Amino acid sequence: MKTVIIDYGSGNLRSAAKAFERAATERAPGTAIEVSADPRALAGASHIVLPGVGAFADCMNGLKAVGGMVEALAREVHEKKKPFLGICVGMELLAMRGFEHGTHDGLGWIAGEVHRIEPTDPALKIPHMGWNELNPVRADHPLLAGIARGAHAYFVHSYHFVPADRADVLATTEYGGTLVAVVGRDNIAGTQFHPEKSQAAGLRLIANFLAWRP
Repeated sequence: MKTVIIDYGSGNLRSAAKAFERAATERAPGTAIEVSADPRALAGASHIVLPGVGAFADCMNGLKAVGGMVEALAREVHEKKKPFLGICVGMELLAMRGFEHGTHDGLGWIAGEVHRIEPTDPALKIPHMGWNELNPVRADHPLLAGIARGAHAYFVHSYHFVPADRADVLATTEYGGTLVAVVGRDNIAGTQFHPEKSQAAGLRLIANFLAWRP
């Protein structure tokens, strides 16, 4: 078993790799963790992770700039149905489009759009940054096994995923309104929070992902 974390110039890859390595050691022994910018590496992966930090368009353009990566993702994730996890902006890229500094197409794997957070309480600052509680919507989903309502996760984002189908929402959080924290459809999932920074809950979700066989 091998999990490939995609390097396309976005995301804290060292932090993510260390968290995945720790989860693999503790809960999925024998699982290799590899960080790679080579689309060919995805062919040998059992699981694929797309991190993301920064603006939606910058991340999407960075992904496209890696020759063959978008095509490799489509082949390995859509056609071969390998488990996939998007993290933060990596999750947002699953949407049809995002509206950060203009209108930009995403991967379009989960119907929905990415909009700026507009809290009902004007005292709440943007970005939504820091620890917040998770509210599982589909607690029976394998990625959420062992993660209790109220578990804390670490968020840093100014935009949020608005799915077209509420059935794709696995967990939410509250910040001047309800925000999607985890999305999932078939073999594809994404977290708005950073599991690699979310201590116990984050490590549990990563371990669940490594063991996921959708």
